[in-house]
Amino acid sequence: MSSHPFIVQRSPARPSNKTGRTSLTEEVELPPQLQEQLGRLQQLQQTLQAVMTQKQQLEIEASETDKAMAELDKVTDQTPVYKSVGSLLIKSERTALLAELKERKELLGTRITVLGRQEERTKERVKELQEKLQEKLRPSASAN
Repeated sequence: MSSHPFIVQRSPARPSNKTGRTSLTEEVELPPQLQEQLGRLQQLQQTLQAVMTQKQQLEIEASETDKAMAELDKVTDQTPVYKSVGSLLIKSERTALLAELKERKELLGTRITVLGRQEERTKERVKELQEKLQEKLRPSASAN
């Protein structure tokens, strides 16, 4: 197998049993344009993975925020509540914490929506580029 990421190695030439055709005997180096497109595809796939990971992390944070809000709804304003700040717990007002969590939840929702759109656009671009590459690779693979 070749160490170059954009070189396809073919098996040694052997006549086919029935057709007498041979397969490619040497490595086929992809043209620079295809190498560039493959590089872009890899970048897009990495971007997609990063966007999906970030979106998932924000969804987890939004879920935790919902749980915290639900717990605060169970207690009265007279119940002492604390906010975690770094390694400290600071006594806070229940209503202030609820307002802060609600604002955080809205911000998370907006960011999740934006990342969802970015994810869909990136998926579409990946799909389009994959199709273009497959189309360009088909003739070169079947020409020999």
